[in-house]
Amino acid sequence: MPSAHRVAFFVYDGVTLLDVAGPAEVFKTANRFGADYRIELLSPTGEDVTSNLGFRVGVDGPVAAGDGTYLVPGADRFPGEPVPGDLAAAARVPAEGAGRVGSICTGAFILAAAGLLDGKRATTHWQVTHKLAARCPTCRVEPDAIYVRDGTTYTSAGVTAGIDLALALVEEDHGPDLTRDVARAMVVYLQRAGGQSQFSAPLQGPPPRSPALRTITDLVTANPRGDHSLGELAKHLNVSTRHLTRLFHDELATTPARYVEAIRFDLARALLDRGHTATQAAELAGFPGYESMRRVFAKKLSISPAAYQRRFSTARRG
Repeated sequence: MPSAHRVAFFVYDGVTLLDVAGPAEVFKTANRFGADYRIELLSPTGEDVTSNLGFRVGVDGPVAAGDGTYLVPGADRFPGEPVPGDLAAAARVPAEGAGRVGSICTGAFILAAAGLLDGKRATTHWQVTHKLAARCPTCRVEPDAIYVRDGTTYTSAGVTAGIDLALALVEEDHGPDLTRDVARAMVVYLQRAGGQSQFSAPLQGPPPRSPALRTITDLVTANPRGDHSLGELAKHLNVSTRHLTRLFHDELATTPARYVEAIRFDLARALLDRGHTATQAAELAGFPGYESMRRVFAKKLSISPAAYQRRFSTARRG
């Protein structure tokens, strides 16, 4: 009889409890349908830890090399502070011999500090993907991915994306039929539509340094429905279209057209959140029509405005 597949979670003081419980529930549920996963919780010293919610988490033992699957959950304090060297060193131990190594949410920062993401594709929570890229300059960070596989290394986005990752791992082991049963039992999607951009906040970032460019961005933000063609925007500053394009490129790393599109997209998304119809949102946000807005949603979120609204306009059920 084959031995159980070991799934080891690295836990430590401050660990995000849902990053552990969500994926663990997937593996436990899979056992109901014929899988054989053995879940272990390992801490740096073998002592119990306290989660981010203040709950005590009992562990099975100290970190040790082993086979199977090894997962590193995140914590609220990363990446606001560097990963301590002793924590990174402890996190490195169970990776030795593991068939698969993965992280949930900001657990990617621990993998990066342990040198386990060097030269690999990776992701983390959408709010801090830029920080992961800075912390791990050899990584190729994919900001919109729900999870990323690079060989036997896996990283996932924020919090509940750990469930998506765990389902993908179960499917690798047992195929889509068993995994579909698990997803149905847990009332989650077998495969979530779209990337994590659909969950991100509206356009945010530092204002342009140049007063001239700030004039243009304020103009677009104040009136997204206006005529914001490249020529019209350049006229407001009495500069050439080439000069204005260069200002956007140098300060905002985008083009005037893409900036206008992003502002309109963020406004349309907010309008959908507030219950406006897709047609109303397209008009109020300044899109030429619904089809134009639909193309932008498909490009940015991989879902339609209607699908976005079903997911995020309300949590109420009639």
